[in-house]
Amino acid sequence: MTTLYLKIAFRYLLKNGLYSFINIFGLAIGIASFVLISMYVNYEYAYDTFEGSENVQRVYMDYTEEGVFVPGDAQTYNLSGPTLKEAFPEIKEFTRLSHITNVTFKHENKLINGEKGALADPSYVTVFKYPLLKGDYNTVLKDPYTIVLTESLAKKIFGNLNPMGKSVQIFYGGEKVFTVNGVLEDLPKNTHMKNDFLISFNTALTWEGYRDNPEPNWSGNNIFTYIKLGENADIALLKKKIMAFKVDALPFERHNIEPLEDIHLYSDKPYEAEANGSIRRVRFLLAIALIIIILSWLNYVNLSTAKSLERVKETGIRKVAGAKKSQIILQSLLESSLLNLVAIVMATVIILITLPIFNRYIGKELIVGLSTIQHFIPMIGFILFGTLLSGLYPAFILSNFTTANALKGKIRASSSGLTLRKTLIMGQFLATIILLIGTITITKQIDFLQDQPIGATLNQVLAVNGKIMGNKSDSIRRNEIEELKNEIRNLSYVKTTVLAQTYPGGEYDNLSSNVGITFPNGRRDETRIWYNYAVGPEYFQLMDMEFVAGNSFIKNSKGYSNQIVLNERFVKHMGILNMENAIGKTVKFFEEDWIISGVIEDYHHFGLKTSIEPMLLRYDKNVSNILIKIDQNAVSIGGVNGAISQIESKWMERFPESTFNYTFLDQKFEAQYNEDRAFGSAFQIFAILAILIASMGLFGLTSYTVVQRKKEIGIRKVNGATIRQVLVLLNKDFVKWVGLAFIIAVPIAWFAMNHWLMDFAYRTTMNWWIFALAGIIALTIAMLTVSWQSYTAARANPVKSLRTE
Repeated sequence: MTTLYLKIAFRYLLKNGLYSFINIFGLAIGIASFVLISMYVNYEYAYDTFEGSENVQRVYMDYTEEGVFVPGDAQTYNLSGPTLKEAFPEIKEFTRLSHITNVTFKHENKLINGEKGALADPSYVTVFKYPLLKGDYNTVLKDPYTIVLTESLAKKIFGNLNPMGKSVQIFYGGEKVFTVNGVLEDLPKNTHMKNDFLISFNTALTWEGYRDNPEPNWSGNNIFTYIKLGENADIALLKKKIMAFKVDALPFERHNIEPLEDIHLYSDKPYEAEANGSIRRVRFLLAIALIIIILSWLNYVNLSTAKSLERVKETGIRKVAGAKKSQIILQSLLESSLLNLVAIVMATVIILITLPIFNRYIGKELIVGLSTIQHFIPMIGFILFGTLLSGLYPAFILSNFTTANALKGKIRASSSGLTLRKTLIMGQFLATIILLIGTITITKQIDFLQDQPIGATLNQVLAVNGKIMGNKSDSIRRNEIEELKNEIRNLSYVKTTVLAQTYPGGEYDNLSSNVGITFPNGRRDETRIWYNYAVGPEYFQLMDMEFVAGNSFIKNSKGYSNQIVLNERFVKHMGILNMENAIGKTVKFFEEDWIISGVIEDYHHFGLKTSIEPMLLRYDKNVSNILIKIDQNAVSIGGVNGAISQIESKWMERFPESTFNYTFLDQKFEAQYNEDRAFGSAFQIFAILAILIASMGLFGLTSYTVVQRKKEIGIRKVNGATIRQVLVLLNKDFVKWVGLAFIIAVPIAWFAMNHWLMDFAYRTTMNWWIFALAGIIALTIAMLTVSWQSYTAARANPVKSLRTE
């Protein structure tokens, strides 16, 4: 019997090709979209999770602002880990990381550039429990000048040779030789500690700064500190105890902790190891996933219900022939299962084809494989459960028709059924309008981020990384970098050049300092972290920064020494409202007196996702990044690429052993919004798919309505109703539903999008036209969807619909 039912189901699907295609395609798109988004959500939630990760906390600093503690940097002090472990027995282990970027490796004649790593304690491998493929857990990273490589980096450097015990040269503050004493399995992509290598933390104790200050001190504040707790530790209580713990050397700061697993989605502190994700973005996409899958099921119910009305006579004949209600339900469920099975197969194909494209959009590396099968079990269960529920409703509708009415074709929809379908279609409009408002707002915000002036000109500015290999002294290196900078400046297509520690959107390791500052009025402020970096005197001209008072560094008998330029925010923080009054004043910083030579307009150094901070730009000759402003109009044949090639040639003439690394400042600055753009693109794509599925549902309800009212339409036409009047009759309810959905959607969308915009310190406005445009688009989609079927019904011959009366 089941085989017969399957044959009937298969023939029915083939016979009704259009409806079958709409149902299958809608379900396939819904399931595929749901699975893709769920994979992304699982990936984000699984960040920094491993065996025992729930017992790992990251330490961070709070600092005082106007006498109140506020969350500070993600970075801590060199002594934070040892001090906390000694003070709290709940802490079993600690490990420290100090990240190093753009490192060049040299082995024999091979150069490998751009690697990222960290100085790390030996306990790193036990706190984070990443598999050690080679080496001993008890000895790795203990001795100075030892290094642990990831498997991939080891292969890059040594090929298939065993790297253990071999030497490798790296450039970091000069050229140094390290011995490999461990190889780590490549770290997962979804961790905020993306390190290709680890250097023994004890190595730093041999460097000049530490040799000069052998006693423990609290001077270094560029350390990430992690603590591992005992199994039964009361984390909430420990957090309170750590916050109350006083360190005499830090009167205006305190330690705090947060779960390792929460960092990626919940932390937005300055100086994170990488740009974190956002729980708001994840929740928004998860909401879209649920909307899409629910809409696809509702559409199936609407379409199946509408189509079942054409099968009432078949149902009546089957009942007369002795079919039981359970058999009719079984046949309907088999048809539903067959259709859903085809949809699931199609969804699987869609996922496999689109996953690489989806990965490029979101900048992740999601995979489908045995290693991720456990993440799919809840999704599969949810999909099967929804599939069963969506198939039951049409089955019960079809089986509940009375035999007599079914044979006569007399069908009367219950008021509760009509109310349900109206509610469902209004819900689809509601979802459509909310998604449209969301899409418009997200697009507007991303455009705002890209178009908003930042207070500096980054176009056609090239940054060349000045780290060079070799055994030359630091003074010789500085002189050679200075000479190269001047050579490049003499090129015809170069406007100007300057040396700088960093630039807007650039790396900002060691860009902050917790040292106190004494203002011109004698007031000393030790309550906050101060952002400062070193630049050359031409920096402000190259960046087109506007001075509101004073000028750049002025050369005197001491050169440019001990001069600073402040932004407006810094001067106002000192209590000086007239910028001109700040010029020539002295600020005590790094225990030295610095003269204020100029005040520049506030500018966005870190992008528009964070507020503008007080900035101090100081002169220091010990910087090596070369910034080059190119005059595009003066570039000869070959364009900008040709100009870069010439600059590279000059670099290689001086530093043949060092790799030429460069970036364009505008591209670097824009890169910080990559995740926001990816989110915007993903939201737009899935919103369009949700709207497409909602339109299919509207098509289904229109079909149902036309079938229900065909006799009414026939009577009206016989009595002289025009096509226009019939169109108004059939479409006016949909206009009413769109209007009601719009009224409900506006406050929901306003609340949701304002919540999302809280991720940005500077954000666009929710203008009235956003809501109006979304309403107009939704109404247009609705009218285009229903008008075709309404017009077909209005033109139908009334005789056909009335011949059974």
